[in-house]
Amino acid sequence: MSKADLLPSNNPQIALKRPKPGLWIIELQNGVDNRLTDVLVTKGMMPALDIVEKEWRQRKQAAVKNKDRAGAGGALIIVGKMDQDKFFSNGLDFANSSKDPNFFQLTFDPMLKRLLVFPIPTIAAINGHCYAGGLMLSLACDYRVMTDGTSRNAWLCMNEVHFGAPWPHSFAAILRAKIGDHRLQRKIAIEGHKFTPQEALQDGILDYIVKGKTAEILAKAEELADKFGGTAAPGVWGLIKLNLYADVLQTMRTEYRLVTVDMDERAARSKL
Repeated sequence: MSKADLLPSNNPQIALKRPKPGLWIIELQNGVDNRLTDVLVTKGMMPALDIVEKEWRQRKQAAVKNKDRAGAGGALIIVGKMDQDKFFSNGLDFANSSKDPNFFQLTFDPMLKRLLVFPIPTIAAINGHCYAGGLMLSLACDYRVMTDGTSRNAWLCMNEVHFGAPWPHSFAAILRAKIGDHRLQRKIAIEGHKFTPQEALQDGILDYIVKGKTAEILAKAEELADKFGGTAAPGVWGLIKLNLYADVLQTMRTEYRLVTVDMDERAARSKL
């Protein structure tokens, strides 16, 4: 394995690793629970995604020149900090992100959009609790593999309804695109249900659950990368997703601003 890129260099919150040719791993490394901060997104995740795409395209170009179709493939895995098995991501740093009225439009949504249409298969290796923005990050990926929770409890939950945070339009658009059943949408968004891995697998939120810890989850994610990585070789993986998720992308381009609880309360009082 080549040396990891640590991003940003002065305060690393992302480690970009290359365990073998055609496979990249982004490891979330922010504190104990991998909060998705402005720094992690803009100085870590986004530059890491640029590096991965640039390296894959260079690899693909060389493979095409050498008529090596197998060498033109590639896949990306995103995993929580590897030296623990408790958190994939506990979501946003809400106390700070809520102070920025443009956080979703200018920071978080561009990352979700980038992942949603990334040109090679993306796999979320969910090695612990996966909450709120962390769950939305995983939904933006193509595949989701999670611990089965037998070694240590692990939950998936969009818990904004429980602490009073409105959803950005991007979250609702991604949920509609990835989760088709309106009853399940209600369960996730309005009820804020805490899913066990087994429930999430049964409801189609996850693709696989794995007995074991981070190493075993990563092994299953790499199995998916090997299985589907070659599908990226013709170069249309991302182009097809541009059409598949056109409605989501249009919603993100519209740049709606959030209606906060206080704004809603003031508006309601003015009419009552």
